[in-house]
Amino acid sequence: MSLTELFIIAVGLSMDAFAVSICKGLAVKKAGIKEMGLAGLWFGGFQALMPLIGYFLGAAFEEYITKIDHWIAFVLLGLIGANMIKEALSKDEEKSNASMGFKDMLTLAIATSIDALAVGITFALLPDVNIGAAVGFIGLTTFVLSAAGIKIGNIFGSKYKSKAELTGGIILILMGAKILLEHLGVFS
Repeated sequence: MSLTELFIIAVGLSMDAFAVSICKGLAVKKAGIKEMGLAGLWFGGFQALMPLIGYFLGAAFEEYITKIDHWIAFVLLGLIGANMIKEALSKDEEKSNASMGFKDMLTLAIATSIDALAVGITFALLPDVNIGAAVGFIGLTTFVLSAAGIKIGNIFGSKYKSKAELTGGIILILMGAKILLEHLGVFS
């Protein structure tokens, strides 16, 4: 997997955390270094941890699913991406909560990183993924975008939240399609 592909996946995965960070930024009175760092650590940490867990799960079951791994990657990334697009286009407004406490942040970090678990399973099925570099890159990208999301939400408001989710969803669907098409021999 190339650095460009990894970067695209990292950005796509971080869009949920970015969108939630924007909402947090809307709710907090002051979006300082502390708030930005907390969001970055929570979301970046979980976005790095979940694909690692997924990778080990996928590797454990690889021998059973090798023949259909490209379809699994395509379906998982497609479903995650479609769900992100659905949320982006939804008219339901989420309530903003200013709390940066342990319970609230743990819940949000887990909720925004479930898709990263599925991507980690996909990584285990691909032949050329350096999992250490991948989880580090995903975690760092999510840290930066989540910290920025706090500030952006605090300054600009909610107009970027749905665009971030929509972009992330499209990116993940396209990456799933690329994996499938490469395996089917469309791209050489």
